[in-house]
Amino acid sequence: MLHLTGLGHRGNADPARALRQDALLAAALLVVDVTVALTVGADGRRPDALGWTLLTAAHIPVVWRRRAPLAAFLTLLACVAPYHALDFNHTAPLTVSMLALFTVAVTGRPLRTLLVGIGVIGLMLSVKFGQGAAEGAQALRAAGWIVAFIVLGVYVRVHGQYVASVVERAERAERTREEEARRRVAEERLRIARDLHDLLAHTITLIGVQTSVAAHVLAADPDRLDREAVARALDDISETCRTARGEVRSTLEVLRAPEYGGDGRGPLPGLDGLPDLMTAARTAGAKVETEIAVPTAGVPSAVGAAAYRIVQEALTNAVRHAGPEVTVRVALRADEWALRVTVTDDGVGDAGGTPGFGLVGMRERARSVGGTLEAGVREGGGFGVSAVLPLAGPGPVAVPMQADVRDLEAVRDDEAVRAPELERGEPR
Repeated sequence: MLHLTGLGHRGNADPARALRQDALLAAALLVVDVTVALTVGADGRRPDALGWTLLTAAHIPVVWRRRAPLAAFLTLLACVAPYHALDFNHTAPLTVSMLALFTVAVTGRPLRTLLVGIGVIGLMLSVKFGQGAAEGAQALRAAGWIVAFIVLGVYVRVHGQYVASVVERAERAERTREEEARRRVAEERLRIARDLHDLLAHTITLIGVQTSVAAHVLAADPDRLDREAVARALDDISETCRTARGEVRSTLEVLRAPEYGGDGRGPLPGLDGLPDLMTAARTAGAKVETEIAVPTAGVPSAVGAAAYRIVQEALTNAVRHAGPEVTVRVALRADEWALRVTVTDDGVGDAGGTPGFGLVGMRERARSVGGTLEAGVREGGGFGVSAVLPLAGPGPVAVPMQADVRDLEAVRDDEAVRAPELERGEPR
C-alpha cells in the first residue's frame, strides 16, 4: 500500500518525480470527482461557478501532500468546508478528502492523526446536527468512513515500519556475515603465517646448525676425516627434512580439506612432542635440561599446542643466537587453573641480529588461549621466556582473537621497537 500511494520511500524518492506523480494523481482525481458531481445529483445540488472553483482548488494540495501532509490536508479542508456548507454535491470531494486524510495517517504520528480525526469528525457532526437529525445521521455514516481511513492509514504506517525494520535487520545481518567472513579469513591467514614461521624457522635453524657441523668436519684434516660424524650429521639433516616435510604436508592437507579433523585445523602438536624438540636441540649442540611436571591428559589440545610452539620457538632462538654450548632449561608446571612454561638460557646473544616475528608469534600463541607471555634478558645473563596459559581457555581451537587480527600490524611494530631493548638484537 505504501508503494502504491508513493509514501513508502519518501526520504529516498526523487522530489521532481514525486511532484509529477502527485500532479498526475490530482488531475486524475479531479476528472473523477467532476464526473461524480455531474452524474450524481441525489446528494446536494450541482456545483455552480463557485462550487467548481472550490472543488478544483481542493485538488491542488494533493500536489504537495508528500512534503507537507498536514498543511495539504488543512488547505483541502479550507476548500471543502465552504463547498459542503453551500450544499453542493457532497459525494464529489470525498475521494480527494479521504486521500488527504489517509496521507496524514500514513505519514504522521498516531497522536497527531488522532487529533486530526477528532477535529474533522467533531466539526462535521456539530455542523450537520445543527442542520437537523437527518443531516446528523448522514454525518455519522461519513464519520464511519473517516475512522476507517484513519485506521487503514495507521495500519499501513505500522506495517511499513515493521517491513523497514525487517529489511534493516536483514541488511545488518548480511553486513555482519560479511564482516565475520573477512575476520575469519584474516584469522586463518594469521594462523597459517604463524604455523609456517614456527615450523620453518625451527627446521631451517636445525638444518643450518647440522650443516655447519658437517662442513666443519669436512674442512678438518682429510687424513683424519671422521666419516661417522659426517654420516650422523647428514642423517640428522635428512631426518629433520622428513619431519618438516610431514608437517608441511599436514598443513597443506588442512588448507585443501577444511572438513579435516572436525575443526578444519588437523592434528595439533602437543606436549607429547616436546621430547622430540629437546632431542633436536641437543643434536644441534645445545645442552637441554628439562623439568616437566604436567599431566598430559589434563591439558586441552589448544593449550598443549600453544605450549609446544612457545617451547619450539624459544629453543630455536637459543640454538640460533645464544652461542655455542648453550645451556637451555625448559620447565613446565601445571596447577589447578594454568600451565606455566619457562624457557631460559645462559647464552650471550647476537648483537648483529635484526628484529623478527618470533616474539610476536609467541605472544600471539599465548593470547590465543587467553594467556600471557613475557620475554627478555635475564639479570644474571642469558634470555628468558615465561608464559602462563589458562587450562580453561577461550575455546578448544587455538585461533587468534579478533583484536589480535585487527592489531597485528601494531603488535609487530611494537615488537620491532622493543627488540633492541632486549640487548641481544636477535629475531626472536
